[in-house]
Order: sequence, then structure tokens, then C-alpha cells
Amino acid sequence: MAEFEAYFNRTMKSNIPLLKIILNYILRRKGKQMRPLLVLLTAGLNGKITESAYVAATLIELLHTASLVHDDVVDDAEERRGALSINALWNSKIAVLVGDYMLSKGLLVSVENNRYEMLEIVSEAVKAMAEGELLQLQKSRKLNIREEDYYKIIISKTAALISACTATGARSVSDDQDVIQLMKDLGENIGIAFQIRDDILDYEANGLTGKRTGNDIKERKITLPLIQALELATVSRRREIMWIVRKRKKTRDEIDEVIRFVISSGGIEYAEVRMNGYRDRALAILDSYPDSDYKISLKKFVNFTTARNS
Repeated sequence: MAEFEAYFNRTMKSNIPLLKIILNYILRRKGKQMRPLLVLLTAGLNGKITESAYVAATLIELLHTASLVHDDVVDDAEERRGALSINALWNSKIAVLVGDYMLSKGLLVSVENNRYEMLEIVSEAVKAMAEGELLQLQKSRKLNIREEDYYKIIISKTAALISACTATGARSVSDDQDVIQLMKDLGENIGIAFQIRDDILDYEANGLTGKRTGNDIKERKITLPLIQALELATVSRRREIMWIVRKRKKTRDEIDEVIRFVISSGGIEYAEVRMNGYRDRALAILDSYPDSDYKISLKKFVNFTTARNS
């Protein structure tokens, strides 16, 4: 990771004074960097880590960071990871241009290193992420999200990027399409489990969570715990809960009522069973590999995904 960070920091240099300031700000606020870590672990699982793996990890991190900058503009969010967002500090126009710059840097990193196959994998992920976001926006207008819609959205929005991590990690050390596909499947299962856990956290009154309990309800997002609870509810009770969810502005008591409804209906337990199923599929893929430090680390990574509190 230290070698990756040095490689990534060299990529993030610019001679434009304003862009230089913003890029330095982004670098100082880097998160857990779980995605480049996943690229490197997957590369190590399937071969010897070389510069090709750092190219893949850099490409993924540039894409991920650009998507966060753009997401903050779309959501009009003023904070990211406890600090002011790019659009809050500067403005939305600058934030969009910075996101575009990072996407183009990712393209250049791939082309300059002749990694066109990685560019193809990541381009597919970007396409899927955009489609997932648009599908969620379409469904959120009518609030008619079913469980199958939910999976389509999270496979596109979250799992696509995670599967791109594992696929490019494998591609950096192997030309074997079966191996690359297997690692892509690993990433998709991790990504789905990760997102379900994220959605469960919104219903847990835990001071360790990064977001306030009920935030998804406040933003009119229907996730798996609520979908299942609504499925089991009577027509009248479903109508009452959906009346609250549809409201643009909700009181704390109304949000708490939806949370209690989901918990009492077994929505959390249902989502946990589904989440653990995807976790177990990911672990089964790893169990097909011989023992190694990379395998141990990846299994810890998978288990962390479903046990985390933030």
C-alpha cells in the first residue's frame, strides 16, 4: 500500500494552481482505501504483484474518487468523511470538472501503460454505476422498488466497482479469462454483501456508525430491510408506512416509527440472512485457493465487510 500511495500521488500532480490545491485536499482526506487494497490482495492471490497491479489500483482509486466528487454534486452534499466536500468548499462547477479530470487521468494511466484490457473492465463498471444511479432515480420517483429492483441497483452502483477491483487485480497478473471471471464473481459477492450491511446499519442505533440512524428513510431510499417489512405488512399498515416514506420532510418520531416497523417485522434479520449468503459465496471462492497470506487477508476482508459498524 505504501508503494501504491507513492505511485498514486505521482499521478495526482498538476501544474494548474487551483487544481493542485484541490488534489492535495483530496489526498489529505483519503479514506480506508479498501478498493486499491482489494486490487493488490487479489493480484497477490493469483500471482506476483508488479507495477501492473499498481496501475490497476490507481485506475480504480481515480474512478472511485471521481465518482464520490460527482455524487456529492448530485446529492448537494456539503460533507464527505467528516470534512467539507469539494462542491461546498469551491462550487459544483469546479467539483464536476475535478471529477472529470480524475476520470481522464484514469484513462491516461491505462493508455500510457498499454493496459487496455483493464480500461475495458473499468469502463464497464462506470457504465454500470451510471445505469444503477439512473435506475434508482427512476424507481425512487414512484417508490415502487421491489427486491429484484434493489439487487439490480446495488449490483450496478456498488458491486460493479468492487468486482472491477478484483477483476483488474487478477488481470494484472494473469491472462486466464476463467481466473479473471472467478475474481469478478468474488468482487460482486463482496460488493452486494457490503451494500446490504450498509443498508442494515441505517436501522441500527449504534454510535459507531458514520451516518445517523434513519438517514435512508429521510432521503426516501427504500432498501432491503424495508422492502421485506413492507412485503409482510397488511395493506393498511403498508399504506401508513409508505405515507411517511413519501413525505419530503419527516419528523424524528416518524422516522423512528418506520425503524420500529422494520425491526418488529424482521426486516433486519431477513437482510442479514441475504447478506451472509453473499458473504459465504465469496468465502467459498477463496476456499478454492491454496492457503496463503493473501487468502487469509482476503477472508478477513470479506468477514469485515459484514461485521463492520461503520
